[in-house]
Amino acid sequence: QVQLQESGPGLVKPSQTLSLTCIVSGVSITTNRGYWSWIRQPPGKGLEWMGLIGYSGSTYYSPSLKSRTSISRDTSKNQFTLQLISVTPEDTAVYYCARDALGGYDSWGQGTQVTVSS
Repeated sequence: QVQLQESGPGLVKPSQTLSLTCIVSGVSITTNRGYWSWIRQPPGKGLEWMGLIGYSGSTYYSPSLKSRTSISRDTSKNQFTLQLISVTPEDTAVYYCARDALGGYDSWGQGTQVTVSS
């Protein structure tokens, strides 16, 4: 059973960097055809895909967030990390990590609330 768990601070100040980690269990993040995404949902809005890191380590980002987003991984810990720089209150959202095994998103973390406020 694949399980994902987000971790990170719940409160970040404007202009700082948001860093979240997704710890994966039940499958290796290097397993073929696994694509590991970060997705967020601002209050009152829909889901927004931010980017992903693939099983080979390749990364892809949403064009609207590409200049501020970086996704990396630590294969020894079976986890991947999101960094979002220069945050503003508009980055306040519930952040999710999820797996796409080429059949759609089949596994999600429970989500973590991040508030950007001074």
